[in-house]
Amino acid sequence: MNHEQDQTAGPSSREAAPPEPGPYEEGKRAGAHPLVVVLGIIFGLWLLMWLYIPSSKQKPAVAPDPTPASVMEEPDAAPLMFKVKTAVPEINAVGIVVPPQATESQIVGLLKQLRDARLANQLSAMLPATSPGHKLGDHAIADIYIFSDAQYAKPAAIGVLARGAHAPGELYPQAVPFETAMEAVRGHYRIDLSDTGHPDQASLGFADESGVHSKTFRQLF
Repeated sequence: MNHEQDQTAGPSSREAAPPEPGPYEEGKRAGAHPLVVVLGIIFGLWLLMWLYIPSSKQKPAVAPDPTPASVMEEPDAAPLMFKVKTAVPEINAVGIVVPPQATESQIVGLLKQLRDARLANQLSAMLPATSPGHKLGDHAIADIYIFSDAQYAKPAAIGVLARGAHAPGELYPQAVPFETAMEAVRGHYRIDLSDTGHPDQASLGFADESGVHSKTFRQLF
């Protein structure tokens, strides 16, 4: 007689361990809370701005750009008297002399008076022709130099100024050094009617075309 053994599946001696929770579970939020992320980004941007953008207290003080002092004219002052000392038509130049006690404001007034006379075609009543026979007039091209010291209102010094600071000395022997003659100029009025955009230029002191200028140089117009 064959004995059959009942093979009944019983519970295992080791129960299966519960599954480990994954990165995402139903009903649970994955990752950090959005509010935490937003606050973290805001804090990070604020920290970068604080580190790399200096505050007004940290910025170095910057001095304002100096503005040249304007010369006040004296509207009630009498017109400045002057004397034509030298005319050098070959270089379109005139040298005039004013009293040594003439102020800067008086020099400015004289320069504007000369410009007004030029605009009214009345400059010939004040100065000899600098470009006689020119199709644009007797003062179509002019360099008017104003001095207080008459020794510089002469062809030698005016020629040095007209040639400029960088004229070769071996070609143009200079009886008067350019720097000396330049510092003696009280005012300078340049007329060039061929330059329709800027025919009138005037300054206190003097500057040549290269930019070398006297200590008192100040462009007026």
